[in-house]
Amino acid sequence: MHESVADYVAEHPKMAGVLFTALLLLTQAAPAAANQATSVAGP
Repeated sequence: MHESVADYVAEHPKMAGVLFTALLLLTQAAPAAANQATSVAGP
């Protein structure tokens, strides 16, 4: 029942673009969320 990601993308070529876009958005959003979570104590 478990198939690899490569097999899934081979069967569903359009999902390759969706997966790529999702990973791109996640890689862009993670540093932004990390920067927002940090607080600088002012004087």
